[in-house]
Amino acid sequence: MPQISQIAATYASQIFWLLIVFGLIYFVIGRGMLSKIEGTVDARDQKIASDLAIAEAARAKADETEAAYRASMEEARAAALKAKVEAKSAAALDAEKRVKAVDAELAAKMAAADASLKAAQAKALVEIESVAAEAAQEIVAKVSGLTVDKAAAESAVKAALTA
Repeated sequence: MPQISQIAATYASQIFWLLIVFGLIYFVIGRGMLSKIEGTVDARDQKIASDLAIAEAARAKADETEAAYRASMEEARAAALKAKVEAKSAAALDAEKRVKAVDAELAAKMAAADASLKAAQAKALVEIESVAAEAAQEIVAKVSGLTVDKAAAESAVKAALTA
């Protein structure tokens, strides 16, 4: 077949030169450009590793700062609670002192009022006895026509009041 022999003669030189060109391209790109590409990839890997290390350090510092913030907030919360408890107890003591002072003042006023009432009651009883004795004398005089002396009327009134 003539077509096959023609293909072998025509394409043999083209295949030869194709292999030589591909070989040259491979060695030029493989030796010249591959080292540059590897350098770029290595630089990129180093940059990524560096950025990750910086990010990790920043995260660790942020965690430390957050822990310090939380600790200071806990201290402030504890101090506020302590101040609240102290203020509450101080207010309770102050209120208790005021209540005791008012109780003492009221007790003194009540004692004075009680003494005043007892004095007024005693005075009223004395006056009632004398008025009752006079009334008894007048009633006896009007009803029976007899006169009763003042001492007898007072003793009768005292006996009636105590009974």
